[in-house]
Amino acid sequence: MSNWGEEENWASAADAQENLSAKVKGIEIVDKKDNTQTDAAAASPTDTNAAAGDAKKEGPAGDKEEVEETALSAEQNSLMRKLIRDKLVQSSQKLEVQQRDPSSPLYSVKSFEQLNLAPELLAGVIEMGFNRPSKIQETALPLLLANPPENMIAQSQSGTGKTAAFVLAMLSRVTVAKEYPQCLCLSPTYELALQTGKVVEEMGKKLKNLSVTYAVRNNKVRRGEKITAHIIIGTPGTTQDWIKFEAFDPSKIEVFVLDEADVMIATQGFQDQSIRVHRKLSKNCQLLLFSATYEEAVMRFARKIVTEPNIIQLRREEETLDNIKQYFVKCTSKEKKADALSNIYSVLSVGQAIIFCATRKTAKWLAQTMCEGGFVVALLSGELDVEQRASILRRFKAAKERVLVTTNVCSRGIDVEQVTLVVNFDLPIDMQGRADCETYLHRIGRTGRFGKSGIAINFISQNRDEMVLREIEKHFGIKVHNLDTNDFDDMENKIGEK
Repeated sequence: MSNWGEEENWASAADAQENLSAKVKGIEIVDKKDNTQTDAAAASPTDTNAAAGDAKKEGPAGDKEEVEETALSAEQNSLMRKLIRDKLVQSSQKLEVQQRDPSSPLYSVKSFEQLNLAPELLAGVIEMGFNRPSKIQETALPLLLANPPENMIAQSQSGTGKTAAFVLAMLSRVTVAKEYPQCLCLSPTYELALQTGKVVEEMGKKLKNLSVTYAVRNNKVRRGEKITAHIIIGTPGTTQDWIKFEAFDPSKIEVFVLDEADVMIATQGFQDQSIRVHRKLSKNCQLLLFSATYEEAVMRFARKIVTEPNIIQLRREEETLDNIKQYFVKCTSKEKKADALSNIYSVLSVGQAIIFCATRKTAKWLAQTMCEGGFVVALLSGELDVEQRASILRRFKAAKERVLVTTNVCSRGIDVEQVTLVVNFDLPIDMQGRADCETYLHRIGRTGRFGKSGIAINFISQNRDEMVLREIEKHFGIKVHNLDTNDFDDMENKIGEK
């Protein structure tokens, strides 16, 4: 471990990462059918000072709309995935469990009643609508609630009930008669912390005199002030301030949770804070790391800071493109690309479609053109803050718009089961103009979700595009076939309903 200097400005770095969105002025996203703004367009922008998803540099004229937009950061993606969830995801992926004590029998529960929860806590769980544990919950909860407490590193995809699992573990360890913080949960952003806190408050509302407080921006403590709440939900910067001002004693924390642990560990500033807080905890504190993903380096680090953990991971499966048919269409201009889209729709029965453009300007032009052609279109690009983007995605998931025109801000992490078509209006390239194969995989992976088949169509309009497509073919060992959108028989044979 490194020696951390006392004057390290990690807190400022953490707070900066909480400022995820920019003030948005004069944005209108119009539904052509009823000429009304979407929920997102009408929403009040978040009052923060960092642009979300903007590219770092501008073009010659300083026009951000002409610049290729970058994908969401890890913490933005985490927030986005949670904001658009309206129900638990039924995961088909298998879990692998590595127990701290391999000789201990592994068991799971099929009902919350089997967990021997306090009656008030069980009542809160049932009142929230949890009829039976999800897959991650039925596997993790018996280990989380074991006595003596055991540490855990757990992975499960977004929307499967991870938050409820670790919240239940925290609530189960709280002794309300002790008027000091006993559980601490850190999240990478202000918004995620508030979301977790809502679950704590709702699930624990039957526990008499339970109190929860938030160590988040603008919630400062005075030097010498003592926190009496039983559970602290916070972000790294503010939490460290509270510890520095001795607002609570971290050595009395009985459960420490890192939510979105991959972001917390992999992001500069957050990892430093994880180590700092960890050093102040008692040896008997239960350490819980929960995340949707764990890169190998992140997992190695997690194992270093968590002693003898139970590990629950998704069984690794090779990413495959086998269930996605991939084609390219030659077009000489963006207008020809729009014409090709109309022809594709005349042949293909599309559930919902996502169309990726390189710049905001192209995305706005295409959305307007498609609206004028009678399509119901949603537009998603980098000038919207995270909550506004989530509002648009919720509408899209509800099929209020059938077409989503977007930039790289939506290239990964968003699962919409009904998406059957992905169009690369512009092929993804890196800063050097070469094929961005990772982004290509994430883009076309928005279709063919949950084992279903999908179609990906790539528009190419110049020699550079052909070179980029050849790079993509070589990288994935695939052949992307030509599609003639002016030949309706050819399209019917290749992409029509069989």
